[in-house]
Amino acid sequence: MLELLNDLLWGKVLIAVLITLGLWFTIASRFVQFRYFGQMFKILGSKQAFKHEQQGHLSSFQALLLSVAGRVGGGNIAGVAVAITLGGPGAIFWMWVIGLMGMATSYFECTLAQTFKKAEPDGTYRGGPAYYIRRGLGKQWQWLAALYSVLLLVTFGFGFTAMQSYSVATSFEDAFGIPTYYTGIALALIVGLIIFGGVKRIAKVSEVLVPVMALGYLGITLVVLGLNIERIPDVIVLIVNSAFGLNPAIGGGIGAAILMGVKRGLFSNEAGLGSAPNVAAVAYVPHPANQGIVQAFSVFIDTLILCSCTAFIILLSGIYDPATIAEQGGVALTQSALADHVGEWGRMFVSIALLLFGFSTILYNYYLGENSLNFFSEENQNLFNAFRVAIICLCCWGAIMDLGTVFAFADVTMGLLALANLLALALLFKTGLRVMRDYEQQLKEGIETPLFDICKFSDLNIDPAAWDQSVAPQNTTDERSADHTAKATS
Repeated sequence: MLELLNDLLWGKVLIAVLITLGLWFTIASRFVQFRYFGQMFKILGSKQAFKHEQQGHLSSFQALLLSVAGRVGGGNIAGVAVAITLGGPGAIFWMWVIGLMGMATSYFECTLAQTFKKAEPDGTYRGGPAYYIRRGLGKQWQWLAALYSVLLLVTFGFGFTAMQSYSVATSFEDAFGIPTYYTGIALALIVGLIIFGGVKRIAKVSEVLVPVMALGYLGITLVVLGLNIERIPDVIVLIVNSAFGLNPAIGGGIGAAILMGVKRGLFSNEAGLGSAPNVAAVAYVPHPANQGIVQAFSVFIDTLILCSCTAFIILLSGIYDPATIAEQGGVALTQSALADHVGEWGRMFVSIALLLFGFSTILYNYYLGENSLNFFSEENQNLFNAFRVAIICLCCWGAIMDLGTVFAFADVTMGLLALANLLALALLFKTGLRVMRDYEQQLKEGIETPLFDICKFSDLNIDPAAWDQSVAPQNTTDERSADHTAKATS
């Protein structure tokens, strides 16, 4: 039954929906992900990107790193290897396509998450698809918000947490000979120490961990590219030819390439799943579009950069052979490929990278689960503590269990999660465009840092407490002072 549902969701429905909506969002927004590519760096390079302490937010930069911590996980190492094994090199091309379109999808889901975020009594903020469904679509869609929250909890809070623990533990056993239960116990202890400190502690850990793991993995890939620089054009041609079925002997043809590219691409970058908006909503920004632009960049980092790193490590290696590749798929393939380039220590490097990627993703998954529970019960600390204990137990259990059924179940719930969020995005797309145009209009007027004035959006169910403490008041005061000076001069 799970196999049948997976085939229906991923082989037919989601491919059509993701590509259709990705193209719609891209064209209707006039290619927002490309137009604002430079703006991504400008926002992240500003002082505003690091402001957060006054209001209990995360900073825009912290929210970016936390979302990258979640996007960058086993999918970037094991998932890419599986995509190449089952779909051929052409799957990488379709991962790139789904990533580029996913940047637009991520822009709108994260902009909407900021727009409809909710102020908490302790000065922090909550948000995400469940919140923009309830506030943006109204009470008649409350069932969809509740369904989304349940699916998010089951998929990320439970299923993917066990999966990450399993991937890390089996990789360490292969590289270092460490029994899986030892790795599971150690992972559980460290995760427990962090998650009981709440989202701020998770963000502070991610702020250090994510740049180290991403730059380290990028660095080893640059070494591999340097060692094989003359073969890079051939690999690019191989990827493109395989994507369109021009190399029928490789992989499963164009159908398998598209299927695995879309499935593994979405699993890796999560654009359209609605997971990243849960983090994007708590960022301290002057305008919702700011975080939409920043989160679009996190999809680029994940799919266009880090997934490509794994693809080139595998395809440039001497062990890549379409006839025998199925014998060592997943992490083992990536480990063998890097070992072929740099020696046996390459296996250990992949295991350590997977540990860091998986560890950061477990922290991210925990926060998504907590956000789901908060939607149903805002101040039940006993419930939150019970969930934290469950996460710790899952780290141990996942490391030692055969999780084939869990993986299949998580694939189904992830597909349903994507459909629920994409339906909400389609219904709220005009609202997202309206917020985007407000941001663009202010830029055209020469305003360097556009501000979100909720008075312009009084017809929307926006929480005033979530915006009246933002950076707007300080700028408003400056504007009033300038206006007063102008009147006095007149």
